[in-house]
Amino acid sequence: MNRQLFQHDEFFGYRFIPGLKARVEHEGGGYLVRVNQAGFRCDHEVLPEKRPGRFRVLLFGDSYTAGDGVSNPHRYGDQLEKLLPGLEVYNFGLPGSGTDQQYLIYRQLAEGLEHDLVLIGVLVENIRRVVARFRPYQTSEGHPLILAKPYFSLGRDDELTLHHVPVPKEPLPVETLPPADRSHVDQGGRLPWLREFVNHVGPRAKDWAQRLTRYQPLPAYERSDDPAWRLMRGILRRWISETKTRVIVCPIPLYQHVEGTASPRAYQARFAELADPPRVVVHDPLPDLLRRSREERRNFRFGVDCHLTRTGHRALAESLVRSLLPMLEEARH
Repeated sequence: MNRQLFQHDEFFGYRFIPGLKARVEHEGGGYLVRVNQAGFRCDHEVLPEKRPGRFRVLLFGDSYTAGDGVSNPHRYGDQLEKLLPGLEVYNFGLPGSGTDQQYLIYRQLAEGLEHDLVLIGVLVENIRRVVARFRPYQTSEGHPLILAKPYFSLGRDDELTLHHVPVPKEPLPVETLPPADRSHVDQGGRLPWLREFVNHVGPRAKDWAQRLTRYQPLPAYERSDDPAWRLMRGILRRWISETKTRVIVCPIPLYQHVEGTASPRAYQARFAELADPPRVVVHDPLPDLLRRSREERRNFRFGVDCHLTRTGHRALAESLVRSLLPMLEEARH
């Protein structure tokens, strides 16, 4: 996470610097970041009331939704506006955030806005972030530090309790973190030593290793009673219960699922538990993405960076139209 783009927020950890305009270097040639006065990468300023004739969507997610790697107009939320005239998307995506932080953004900033739909883009990897209490980052000199994040714990009867709010502002040196907390630092995935090795030898070797081993990156989805999934499900159910509009939950697959090196069945089964149509729709974009050729699917991500390219964002938007269009047409009538 490039801290020069963000400022501290006591409720959900951080947000973009309001009004920021910046060019970020990237393997894809660099991209432009434009931030509204609320502190999010959205070309719309946040207004309490809708404009006449607009179907307003409040969109939440992490860097895949905020659009790391691409300029604002090329993200799937912006592409939806082009595909569906009359749609207005307020993008509250926040890179590096978990579903817990995204729920807090909704509660603090968006709940009182007039809107027609809440769209939660859950990168399926977020199941690791909701159990994390700290996030690592490096200073410009390469020194590792730890930042606290807000988090929920799950008690008896699946009751959620919020911690770390107000969010501590000052970072901690890694070595000062109490031993009991070190297991709650988000390491970005399983087997970090192996991930570091395959990243070092290059993306082709990484792809080969994953195909050979059939590596399963997210085992927490394999059981409905897994503690991480119970926490994720509890956060999403509370979020859904507090909305007054329809909700689309969109599990965004990892590239391993899109490119066929890992099975999606476990996470698909878990997210299906949330469906309660017509008010709560779980939109799984993976079947639509898998209809594309292997070459097309490989081009949904960058060469090294696993974030979505313009092509990947467009494909995700085209899939979401399948669930959004009927709602938009219903609202018009």
